[in-house]
Amino acid sequence: MSKKIQAIRGMNDLLPDQSPLWQYFEEQVRTLMRRYGYREIRTPIVEQTALFKRSIGEVTDIVEKEMYTFDDRNGDSLTLRPEGTAACVRAAMEHGLLHNQTQRLWYQGPMFRHERPQKGRYRQFHQVGIEAYGLDGPDIDAEVILLSARLWKQLGLDAHVTLELNSLGSPEARAAYRDTLVAYFERHHELLDEDSRRRLSSNPLRILDSKNPDMAAMLADAPQLLDHLDDASREHFEALKARLDAAGIAYRINPRLVRGLDYYSRTVFEWTTTALGSQGTVCAGGRYDGLVEQLGGKPTPAVGFALGVERLILLLETLELIPAESQRGPDAYLLAMGEDAEREALLLGERLRDALPGLALQVHCGGGGFKSQIKKADRSGARLALILGEDELAQGQLTIKYLREEREQETLDQAAAIARLGERLD
Repeated sequence: MSKKIQAIRGMNDLLPDQSPLWQYFEEQVRTLMRRYGYREIRTPIVEQTALFKRSIGEVTDIVEKEMYTFDDRNGDSLTLRPEGTAACVRAAMEHGLLHNQTQRLWYQGPMFRHERPQKGRYRQFHQVGIEAYGLDGPDIDAEVILLSARLWKQLGLDAHVTLELNSLGSPEARAAYRDTLVAYFERHHELLDEDSRRRLSSNPLRILDSKNPDMAAMLADAPQLLDHLDDASREHFEALKARLDAAGIAYRINPRLVRGLDYYSRTVFEWTTTALGSQGTVCAGGRYDGLVEQLGGKPTPAVGFALGVERLILLLETLELIPAESQRGPDAYLLAMGEDAEREALLLGERLRDALPGLALQVHCGGGGFKSQIKKADRSGARLALILGEDELAQGQLTIKYLREEREQETLDQAAAIARLGERLD
């Protein structure tokens, strides 16, 4: 017997029992984006490797350690997308979406990073992201955060997440701060771990994000970027905070929040939770005004966020916030007793679907006795069993059996049965 082939580690199947919760979440997102005027964009999962090296930064962990990169048959270096922003910018530039216009876009789909799989964190993972282009004021920053806050409210998560906020300032201010920070770390070089010493020359701001407890006291005393902001960035940040205060959005200023990608500037934020252990970030984003120009376009202000679907699904499950509608089976299950009834059942099922477009109907296939079929109807989660036996077939009738409530079954002619089903759908 040949060896069974299994899924790649960290790339998981989504089984039928799990997919309704994902569909519920995706529909919540889709509805929310439409309400805020964001339009969906879909990009390929494979891009040229140079796109991510130029946007994310060659000395980031993603590019150095985590990307799935390969040469195709033409010798071109391609990469499975590790995040969605760079691909969205590339598509918007390529198709002229940024020329003298503003855009509010959103996307969803799989991303890929080769890292150690953990619960809620996988090598193939799914993100939802939004990107707004051509707007440079704090009002769009506030809207992006308000949109995410409304999603938490829709999902029942608003009491379980915390907004952390920071500003990275302008590239010039950040460069000056970088020199100050490097000087500080060099004075405490003996306290840096191996990873931080490696980052000291390439990406010192990422040291601030270290979770090493042995460095906590030293990092707490490090110079803060908020003290080195340029005037314009400081005004932008104060205006953003004022808008969040007016909207009643609580937040915590986190001066060590720098994000892991090179393209961020000014506003950065994260939504975090304590319900998932160390993997506490469920949504992160900020402003990246220099990225379009960095990728060859005209200077274009931009802001957005990405949220991890697996982590949010896990959070809903952990907090037992799974909505009943995501667990529902079909509305009705049609049973057929006898060979003639079995043949008619498929046609009757089509007539019922034509008459009641909102009806979720599963027609039994595979034969079997009444007890066997009614058990399958019950296991399907259906609220009603529709029974088509020899008597019903001869009389043009249908029996409705109520599976989830104490109520006598009814045998009605098929027109009346359709009307009764319609009442149940209202």
